[in-house]
Order: sequence, then C-alpha cells, then structure tokens
Amino acid sequence: MIEHEWLWPGFLAFVAVILIFDLFVLHRRDHVISTREAALTVAGYVSLAMLFAAGIFWFAGADRGAEFLTGYLVEQALSLDNIFVIALIFAYFRVPPEAQYRVLFYGIVGAIVMRLSLIVPGVKLVDQFFVVGMALGALLVFSGYKMMMSSDEMIDPGESRVVRFLKKTGRVTQEYEGSRFFVRRHGLLYMTPLFVVLMTVEVTDLVFAVDSIPAVLAISNDPFIVFSSNVFAIMGLRALFFVLSGMMREFHHLKTGLSLVLIFIGAKMLLAHFYEIPSTVALTVTALLIVGSVVASILTRDRKRSEARG
Repeated sequence: MIEHEWLWPGFLAFVAVILIFDLFVLHRRDHVISTREAALTVAGYVSLAMLFAAGIFWFAGADRGAEFLTGYLVEQALSLDNIFVIALIFAYFRVPPEAQYRVLFYGIVGAIVMRLSLIVPGVKLVDQFFVVGMALGALLVFSGYKMMMSSDEMIDPGESRVVRFLKKTGRVTQEYEGSRFFVRRHGLLYMTPLFVVLMTVEVTDLVFAVDSIPAVLAISNDPFIVFSSNVFAIMGLRALFFVLSGMMREFHHLKTGLSLVLIFIGAKMLLAHFYEIPSTVALTVTALLIVGSVVASILTRDRKRSEARG
C-alpha cells in the first residue's frame, strides 16, 4: 500500500489546481466546445494520467502500476456508457451548447467528492470483511449479466424523481439564464433549468458508480490507487463527451465488452481469497475486452455502410 504523509493532500491539491486552471483559465468564457478543442483537452488529461502511471510504476512497482492502469481503463470504459446517457439528458432539456461544459465541470467535481467519500471506507470494508468482497464480486457479475441482457430502451430524464421533486418546489425558472444555476426574482432565489440538469447528471453518476466503484475495488486494495485512477478517468470525461457524444450509437458491441469486463472483474474478486489473478493479467484482459469491443463495433459499422452502398 502506498503511504506517505504528503500523498493525499498533495494529490488533492494537484487535482484542485488542474480543475481551477481548466475552468477559470482555459474555459473562463462560456462557448461552444469544438471537437478539436475537446480532443486536445482529452489528450492532455490522458497524458497526465500516463505520466502519473509512470510515476507509480517507478516508485511503487509494476503491480501497483498495473492496478492503476486497470482501474483507469475500467472507469474510462464504464464512463463511455455514461456519455450516452448524458447526451440524452442534454437533448431532453435542450441545454444550450455553450452551457454544457460548465454543467459537466461541476458534475465532475461532485463525482470526485462522492468517490472520495465512498472509496476510502469501501477499501477498508473489503479488506477487513471477507463477506463484503464476496458480495461486491457477486454484484459485479450480476451487473455484467444484467447489462448484457438489457435492451437499449430510451430513458426519460423528465420522469426521474429528482426532476419531479425540484419542479414541485415551484422555484424553477422557465428559461435558461445563460450558464447560471440560480437567479433572484422578487427577492427570492430561483433555480434555473441548468441546475435541474446538473442534479440529473449527478444522480446519473451515482447510479453508474454502483458498478464502477466496486469494479475498481476489485482491482486494488490500495485506496490511493483506487481513488487516483477514478479521478484521472473522470477528469477527462467532460472533454471526452464532446468528442464521442455523437458517435456513441455506432459502438454497437461496446455494451457487450463492458459487460464482460464487469463479469471478469467480479470473478477476480470472488476468487481473490483462493487464487490471486496477477495485476498484469487483469490489465491485459481488461484492455483486450475494451479494445476488442470497439474494434468489433467499427468493423460492424463499416460492413453495414458497405452493404448500404452496394
């Protein structure tokens, strides 16, 4: 386990600096994010993650480095499914393009805080109680099976409990107010539709965390590895959204790949007390499943296009 007095406060300070620089320097003015700008931002966050991984390999060894990369890949892959849902939420609420990045930014901040509050006690529970690890492993296997068998039904964000609750308060304005979450009317504080969207995104992330957090807990028993891999993956999520949101429907086999990843990680957790699957093997299998599902989706898309032309 990686333990240094400066590690946690240093990492949290580093994340805070990155996020502040992102919001108040790179994106201080609300604007429509171009694909090129988003791709460069994604490349920047991936580069930071790989540099951080190299540091873990150097200072903590190959096993911890492989655990970090596996956790990063799993969280990043599961976030791809989340991107599609967020795109539906934005379309349903007709969020102005120039305000979308700000919603995603604060959504990411909320996700980081939520993971910090869940991961640290989660690691301790799994480490101290055998039954907790077995239960989470079974949950992952079931979640993977359920994902594989589920249909691609469209969700209705307007029917969620959080949306209905906020609208019942009567304190939600009818129109967007730029990128503002709250406005004052007649001396009273009102929520804008953008705040309703933010809360919907946060609840969506909580639902996805039910799968992603146990998955990473199954990969490593080091809370710093689990948390840092999660943070690096979700920090780049908002930029990745602008790159992939319009393409997610074309990844037909992605759900199958993610399902197999959850089943494999769940099986790894269930077997942990009887046989420890090496971290490098877990990393290789996870990468092959994710890359394989993406490649299969691209080949299927190209074949369908060729058949349509010919």
